[in-house]
Amino acid sequence: MNQRKVTVVGAGNVGGSAAQRLAEKNGYDIVLVDIVEGLPQGKALDLAQAGAVCGYDSPIIGTNNYNETEGSDLVVITSGIARKPGMSRSELLETNTKIVRSVVQEIVKRSPSTILVIVANPLDAMTHVAYRASGFPKQRVVGMAGVLDSARFSTFIAQELKVSVHNVQAMVLGGHGDAMVPLVRYTTVSGRPVDQWMSKETLDEIVKRTRNGGAEIVNLLKTGSAYYAPAASAVEMVESILKDEHKVLPCAALCEGEYGLKGVYMGVPVCLGKNGVEEILEYDLTPEEKTAFDTSAQGVRELCEEVDRIFDAG
Repeated sequence: MNQRKVTVVGAGNVGGSAAQRLAEKNGYDIVLVDIVEGLPQGKALDLAQAGAVCGYDSPIIGTNNYNETEGSDLVVITSGIARKPGMSRSELLETNTKIVRSVVQEIVKRSPSTILVIVANPLDAMTHVAYRASGFPKQRVVGMAGVLDSARFSTFIAQELKVSVHNVQAMVLGGHGDAMVPLVRYTTVSGRPVDQWMSKETLDEIVKRTRNGGAEIVNLLKTGSAYYAPAASAVEMVESILKDEHKVLPCAALCEGEYGLKGVYMGVPVCLGKNGVEEILEYDLTPEEKTAFDTSAQGVRELCEEVDRIFDAG
């Protein structure tokens, strides 16, 4: 069977969950890469054995080197470390910048025509690092951001209204952090604007909870962070690209004039197809929304300036 080849770099919770969801699609050759000896091999074997129960035959390889990734159609990069107690923000940025740069350089040597989907954190800055390290056109480097944030927004709305989440259409733009911009005006429930379903106070609380969605899960787990929803969000992007579905999804894409931004990776609505980012769609924003969006962009720009210094220093 001539299947598309997808590499997942990082066999932790996000990478392992992404590999599982890809395997269950039964349409990809999957390579799972990690530096920890035995980890990707063990997870690949476990996933292969699950296929006998779940009814998929997806080939899955676990490896500690990049040779098996050669000829990948798409690569999902989940590598990087979480912030540890006592670690400064700058130390985290420096560590993850070096990790993502190294990973991308290894991938590009073996798959020069691939598309990169970045899930490493801080998301917007690491997508910027991947873009610089790869030398790829901007269409082939995209970050997973707003798909997850929009999923959280949709879930909280559905839970509040006690309706199916499938009835909710939400859109969250901006950086992947607490300055994200949930677009209430563009959020509907069965075609009806969400602000007609609930009070402003309730909706404001849901917006606040969405912005803190990742932190809420970290506080509950105590020793980890979210991975089921991030993995599912990345796989939705993979499917839209490799199946040329042209879904409109909020992703971290390089803006070159769109929304008044220049040279910034930012969460914006994009059309994802076989070439990666086929188009950035510009929504009309109110002055209040534009101010929030610009504030978010400034935070991303400052992060990218910091990682540029790290990148240039080698």
